[in-house]
Amino acid sequence: MYRFLLTPRWWGINVFVLLAIPFCVFMGSWQLSRFEDRVQDHRTATEEVSAEKQEAARPLAELLPVDKKTSGDRVTATGRYGEQLLVPDRRLDGRSGFYVLTLLRTDEGRALPVVRGWLPGTADPAKAPAPAAGEVTVTGALQASETPGSNGVSAAGGLPAGQTGAISAASLVNLVPYDLYDAWVTLDKGDSGMKAVPATAPADTGLDLKAFQNLGYTGEWFVFAGFVVFMWFRLVRREVEFARDAALGLSPAPSDTPPGTPAEEAAREGATA
Repeated sequence: MYRFLLTPRWWGINVFVLLAIPFCVFMGSWQLSRFEDRVQDHRTATEEVSAEKQEAARPLAELLPVDKKTSGDRVTATGRYGEQLLVPDRRLDGRSGFYVLTLLRTDEGRALPVVRGWLPGTADPAKAPAPAAGEVTVTGALQASETPGSNGVSAAGGLPAGQTGAISAASLVNLVPYDLYDAWVTLDKGDSGMKAVPATAPADTGLDLKAFQNLGYTGEWFVFAGFVVFMWFRLVRREVEFARDAALGLSPAPSDTPPGTPAEEAAREGATA
């Protein structure tokens, strides 16, 4: 009854199935491991951000360049405040508001963007407290430059003068007359009565769309594996039914010619009718 499985056509089908199933399982497992890695990165980054709030602040030069390991570390820097900008459309505690961003000019001749705090409402220079005069030392969490269009960072252009959509050297280079650090700091305590902006986990460590895409691809690959198995059993069942019908004289015996499309099979039936 099942001798047809040894025909050349079925050898090809069987080899394809035997290769396709492990491949689909492997790809599904790999995508699942990618999702699990992102979950672990997110958990680790969140724990580090919380833990490092208790660690002693270190000089800025020791923590640059910013990477996944140093992002969120407490840092200290000394300089004089200069240009001040507003970062609109930033939410905190479920409310809409804006960041007050002031450039700290250090002795190295570069400026460090410092988020002194958050205020509710629309961005208005009149609401933003002026920075302290003279030399100041700031302490806060070191952050990597933001990327417009990701993690809630606005990618909109055409902002009024004195505003920026993203806190990054690339976005600020045309707005301030200083050389910039490719990093920024959010103060531990909000300045001048403003609310402190909490540190965030570094990029590519959160449960973002990419992470759930990996989970979705996992399901797709396992579905493909199941579909291959289903189709193999369906083809075997149809071949067995053809062989049984042929044995009873109800239809011609199955040949080694592979089944065509439904339209081709209908054409064949019409030609033999």
